[in-house]
Amino acid sequence: MHDADRRATEARWLELTRHLLPAAAPERGWPVRADHCFQRIFLDNACDGVWYDHIAGRPAYARADPVILDRAVALAEAALAGDADLPLLNRRSLTWRKLRASGG
Repeated sequence: MHDADRRATEARWLELTRHLLPAAAPERGWPVRADHCFQRIFLDNACDGVWYDHIAGRPAYARADPVILDRAVALAEAALAGDADLPLLNRRSLTWRKLRASGG
C-alpha cells in the first residue's frame, strides 16, 4: 500500500469510527456508541481475534498490516450500509476477549 493510499484508508477509518458510526448508533439501536468500541469491534473481527494479539503498538489502526486495516474498514463500511450485523460482530469481539482473559 502506497503512503497516499494508507493515509486515505486511515482517514476513512477515523471518519467511520469517530463520526459516521457513532452518529448512526442511536437510531439503529446498536449496543455501542463510543469510537473506541467501534474500533475494537472491527479490528478484532478483521484479525479473527483480539487485535492486540495481532497488532503491535498503538494506535492500532496506524500499525495494522494493510490487509487487516482494509478488512476493518470494509467491515465498518458494511455495518454502516446495513450489510453487516454490528451486534453480532460485537458479541464475537467480546467472546474473544473473555476467552483471552480466562486463558481459554
